[in-house]
Amino acid sequence: MFRSGRWWDDIAGVPALALSSLWALPLLGLLPWALHRAIRRGLAAPRIASAQRPDGLPWQPAKVPTRNGKQLHGWFIPAGGHAPAIVVMHGWGGNSATMLPLAEPLHRAGHTLLMIDARCHGDSDGDSFASLPRFAEDIEAALDWLAGQPEVDPARLGVIGHSVGAGAALLAASRQPLLRAVVSLAAFAHPATMMRRWLAAKGIPYWPLGAYILAYVQRVIGHRFDAIAPVHTIARVACPVLLVHGLEDDTVPLADAETLLAAGRAGQVRLLAVPGSHDDYGDIDRNLPAVMDFLAAAFSDLSVAT
Repeated sequence: MFRSGRWWDDIAGVPALALSSLWALPLLGLLPWALHRAIRRGLAAPRIASAQRPDGLPWQPAKVPTRNGKQLHGWFIPAGGHAPAIVVMHGWGGNSATMLPLAEPLHRAGHTLLMIDARCHGDSDGDSFASLPRFAEDIEAALDWLAGQPEVDPARLGVIGHSVGAGAALLAASRQPLLRAVVSLAAFAHPATMMRRWLAAKGIPYWPLGAYILAYVQRVIGHRFDAIAPVHTIARVACPVLLVHGLEDDTVPLADAETLLAAGRAGQVRLLAVPGSHDDYGDIDRNLPAVMDFLAAAFSDLSVAT
């Protein structure tokens, strides 16, 4: 039934197939199944194995247990001593290797790192689906794992996330009051708005098909978009947050970062607008000092939240 290679064409073709003749009327009972299958296929994250490793750094493979009896693949890169530690989470369809440009400078600055692949991504276990809340669960599992390592100061933990991983970092931080720092790279403000942009880009009308897709996705992931939207979760994050956003980001506009800045706790959230698009994190060498200064202040004993 699905031959077009484009799931939205498959959806459009299902009614035509079913209505082509009266004898085909029993196929109408298959329409919900076919539609849901097409939605899942169209929204599934591509799985790309990590082709690179953090060579030149003292890394070791890590297996991190997470929800549903699954395991996450990761790279543990200790800095020595009782160092502050950071979970690094990629975005949708990415993996740990996509975050490697950050590894060496963060490690050089004295941070222990745990770079992980979310479920259904990279070399981690698969699951029934991937979602922002499941990214957040994987971040929390990684934080728990990090806190148990002798090389890590469990009182100085942070998260760096990109795109969906950034939204997940904010969701996890809203539930982790002892977290010390979040660096959000290119987070969107609200998943419903993000999906509506995606629907428009694919030429899918919002009413009725797009609205049905959004409702179905919320039912599958078990969360209302409003409950997991970064614009709402950031208000519950107690630790300092640095929003890093590319000025040329045409996937998530800078206005989303400005919305998050306004929604966060006063004095706790900063926005660093940098040259660059959605995926390149801007000019890392030029902007990294500001990120490092933020982390140093957040991990300082003087920054402990009260």
